[in-house]
Amino acid sequence: MAVADHGYANLVTSPAPPVRVVQELEPVSVRRVARGQVFDLGQNINGWVRLRNLGPAGTALTLTHGEALASDGDVTTAHLDVNLPFIPEPLPAGQVDRVVSAGRPGDVFEPRHTTHGFQYVRVGGHPDELGAGDLTGVAVHTDMNRTGWFRCSDERINRLHEAAVWSLRGNACDIPTDCPTRERAGWTGDWQIFVQTAAFLYDVAGFSTKWLRDLAAEQWSSGVVSNLAPSPPSESEGGFLAELNGSAGWGDAAVIVPWEIYRAYGDRRLLEEQWPSMVAWLSYVQGAAAGARHPERVARRSEPLPHERYLWDSGFHWGEWLVPGEDLKGADEFEAFRRSDKADVATAYFAYSARLMSRIAEVIGRGDDAIRYGELADRVRAAWQAEFIGPDGRLHPDTQANHVRALAFDLVPPQLRPDAAARLVELIRAADTHLATGFLATPYLLPVLADAGRADVAYELLFSDTMPSWLSMIDRGATTVWERWNGVDSEGVPFESLNHYSKGAVISFLHRYIAGIRLLDGAPAYRHFRVQPLPGGGVTWAQAEHDSPYGRIESSWRIDGEELELTATVPPGTTAEIVLPDGTTETVTSGRHTIRGRVRAEARSAGDAGGWPRT
Repeated sequence: MAVADHGYANLVTSPAPPVRVVQELEPVSVRRVARGQVFDLGQNINGWVRLRNLGPAGTALTLTHGEALASDGDVTTAHLDVNLPFIPEPLPAGQVDRVVSAGRPGDVFEPRHTTHGFQYVRVGGHPDELGAGDLTGVAVHTDMNRTGWFRCSDERINRLHEAAVWSLRGNACDIPTDCPTRERAGWTGDWQIFVQTAAFLYDVAGFSTKWLRDLAAEQWSSGVVSNLAPSPPSESEGGFLAELNGSAGWGDAAVIVPWEIYRAYGDRRLLEEQWPSMVAWLSYVQGAAAGARHPERVARRSEPLPHERYLWDSGFHWGEWLVPGEDLKGADEFEAFRRSDKADVATAYFAYSARLMSRIAEVIGRGDDAIRYGELADRVRAAWQAEFIGPDGRLHPDTQANHVRALAFDLVPPQLRPDAAARLVELIRAADTHLATGFLATPYLLPVLADAGRADVAYELLFSDTMPSWLSMIDRGATTVWERWNGVDSEGVPFESLNHYSKGAVISFLHRYIAGIRLLDGAPAYRHFRVQPLPGGGVTWAQAEHDSPYGRIESSWRIDGEELELTATVPPGTTAEIVLPDGTTETVTSGRHTIRGRVRAEARSAGDAGGWPRT
């Protein structure tokens, strides 16, 4: 009898660590509500609960898991219900387990084949009063090794860092998900944004390799990269969400993620393995740019200008997505958003990915491809400049996000960079010194400001505690990073997911600029790196460690009066360039080094240093 070939001969072991129970949390409180008893773990996690007291035989228990409480103190999941204009019908949040007690002494309920995203769980249907000892929260995620830590003199910044770490932990469950609740999907844009930060905190090499193979397996014959990897049928060619695929910044994960993994770990083989996927994606993008024009552009000029061959203004793009104040509330609004011209974003990513492709080709010994993609990147960059830089040298659209991306992706000619950076600051000031960036530009915002000599503004944004800001999340009780800047409003009402790591990419600024541990291009895996702290914001000491492929890197500094003392640990086989705020520079080899220099007046704090941390 013939056996059907289901492709089992192609099965391979996963390069990612297994998903395991990694931590157990005891409730910090339990209280009675109308529909049962609510346990608070004190931390938003991905996982399940272990319930020990199941009650008499026949007791029907309902366990409802949630990230927030309603005004009456009960668990709410209403904000997690999915009702989006691009899905056929609303979907409930779920996150409910049900169990009927057999009445046997010692029986324990603990699921094995599901996870939930939650801080709170309501146990309904139990006839007795339960205590905190009756329930344990069980955190579950891919068992990656921790490799990065950060602490500083400001406790709220430490809490922000911890929230971002927990968001990564809550969304690293075999694949990088966007949230552990209502979607639990491997959105490509989310990992593209966060992978650099993640690679400092954890060893994500195998985890990312496994996911990139999913991404390549899901890639369409046209080269389109799905929004999700792995992808459900609705996202596949012919599915009802298929027309939303191929978005700039999301599909570019096919290029950006392998590059960041190479930078962090020196994995040249991964670049070679993913090269066909990268080529297919760039081929699709290049064809999309050359093959169609946006209707608004056609209306402005019937005949295309020569540079438009490299202007990507066709297809669907999520664009900046979730810009503060730009929420889409209905099908009509989403349709207008879908049709809007986002060529400034798409062409920027086209140029950026083409440039990375040129560098990747050099690394893997494809000299001709390196030249070809380098020339393509130059043409796309010139097209972006022709379309989005006016005769007066000003960038349009005149938004924070466009200026951030233009500076981060090196789209602005050198002579215009100071003016572009100055305009970015003006836009921030016009927003009452608040950010106005969304999904794609936010991770680059503070580094761009710091690199432009405006670390003062970067620190003002970092320490802002009114909406929209990171610390407003922390001040409103966030233990993970929210999907939206207004994830919990001033009345305590939650909106959408409260565990999305994307905006938590800001903590890379803490690692690279506050602590100063900087991975350099051209020196993958920290073979040569820089330690260059940039104090500010009243931070008086900071410390970070990273376990690189060569060993542990440490940077710790403190301000004492007008002096900054920096101690750096350089692992064997590596060298480091140490740069102090006063310009003092030394290149050192392996070992522990202490260097002192003067600190800028604006970086000093009049307050107490808060103590110097112990290693």
